[in-house]
Amino acid sequence: MKLRLSSFLGLVLAFVACAPFVQSQVSEKAVQRIQKEVRHELLMLPYLGVFDNIGYKVDGYNVTLVGQVTRPTLKSDAERVVKSIEGVEKVDNQIEVLPVSTTDDQLRRTLYRAIYSGPLQRYSLGVQQPIRIIVKSGRVTLEGVVDSEGDKNIAGIRANGVPGIFSVTNNLQVVKQ
Repeated sequence: MKLRLSSFLGLVLAFVACAPFVQSQVSEKAVQRIQKEVRHELLMLPYLGVFDNIGYKVDGYNVTLVGQVTRPTLKSDAERVVKSIEGVEKVDNQIEVLPVSTTDDQLRRTLYRAIYSGPLQRYSLGVQQPIRIIVKSGRVTLEGVVDSEGDKNIAGIRANGVPGIFSVTNNLQVVKQ
């Protein structure tokens, strides 16, 4: 009888210990909905431009924002719109605000003209350009997506051809269509 009682109590304790874990699991459908809404809200930010790069990670009901922006208000706006999404419980805003620099601003404009002209001009069409140009203290990072490995290489070569740049990191991803 004691063995059955202790087994029963052990089973009850195991169930009670697992109860919070079962309740905290998030359905895949809820995560997909949150991901879709976060993406939509971030793309709809009015001052998000080609010189900003915002990414996110959804972990259950928590969202982590990452990337770089040129305006401090864009960082706070991104956090505000993501917090307003139904189901989001916590937002960890790790977005970096790039330092103010007239030299970097000149490089951004020159890089934009170099990258989005010629063979890559088709990428300049539309509201959100797929190639993001991040400039921090003369160091350039290209983020985003292109259609081919050739386009990725052209963007890197054109960026490297701009005078006054210390380095170029080409993180463009090739998306097969």
